[in-house]
Amino acid sequence: MTGSPDASGAIGTRWDTARRVGGYGAAASLSLYLVVKVVWIAAAALGHVPADFGGADWIVLNAVTVGMSATGIVLGLVLARGGKWRIPAAPLVFFTWVSSGFLIPLLPYTLVGSVLGAGKEDTGGDGGDVAPSWEMALIGIGFTGMAIGLAIALPIYMRERWPAAFLGRLADRRRTAVRRARAAALLSAAPTAVWAVWAAGGGLGLDPAHHDLLDLNTRLLLGDSALWTVLGAWSVLAVASARSDLPAWLPTALGFTASGSLFAWGGWKLAVALLRPGGYATAEYPAVAIVLNALAVAGGVLMLSTLLDSLRAAGTPAAGRG
Repeated sequence: MTGSPDASGAIGTRWDTARRVGGYGAAASLSLYLVVKVVWIAAAALGHVPADFGGADWIVLNAVTVGMSATGIVLGLVLARGGKWRIPAAPLVFFTWVSSGFLIPLLPYTLVGSVLGAGKEDTGGDGGDVAPSWEMALIGIGFTGMAIGLAIALPIYMRERWPAAFLGRLADRRRTAVRRARAAALLSAAPTAVWAVWAAGGGLGLDPAHHDLLDLNTRLLLGDSALWTVLGAWSVLAVASARSDLPAWLPTALGFTASGSLFAWGGWKLAVALLRPGGYATAEYPAVAIVLNALAVAGGVLMLSTLLDSLRAAGTPAAGRG
């Protein structure tokens, strides 16, 4: 192909620019969320705490999210800098897995929710504590901007660092960890089915005393979680069986994000269900919340393990190497 070296260089430059824009954009967006959380902690120290929370519970909860957002900002900078910062593989894989799992799956929910007006019912004047609109705007921009930035920068970064993970087709690889992939799909089947039932308006496992907590916004989130879990199960089964002629990057990227979502959101909800900060109550019975989210965490871990085995077989450095 005439002029291919120049064309290749131009393509490489465009991808490098996209990675940097995505990484820096993600870091800048999440900085807005960090500002809000710091303001909330300072306000709590002065005695301004939502009625449903104790002062200590509110400060601890927001301190945890401050740490998480600071980590996300650093991650955005790492992705933007690319190979200039040689980060060890194990912490990089873990933090990108959790961060992408927390945020990227929210993009479809955000789009559908904005069309349907989800969440507007929570802003009415019921006498409770409602965050000022500027705070909610910064939180929304922070989450959405970080999610979009990660969705752009992360696959480019990983393609640059571990190209074998994204090259070729599944049929070119050998079968790996098929039983583990099936176990991951089986473990995640129960949460997926229950979340789908709740999203559709069913009441299986819900506590009648807290049924009002299952509003449109929550049902959309549950439906989004069920969708991504199905995508994750399909991805790891396709990768492990290595029968499809699909490009390897598609199920690898989907499986990485979906398994991270199961682990991150399942772990967060499990911790909240167990610790119940500020007397927090779930729409479902506490035992149901604990079991479903524990299954989600286990399913997410098995999915990631299956993907890493496949990447090792493809000659890609695993999380502890590279």
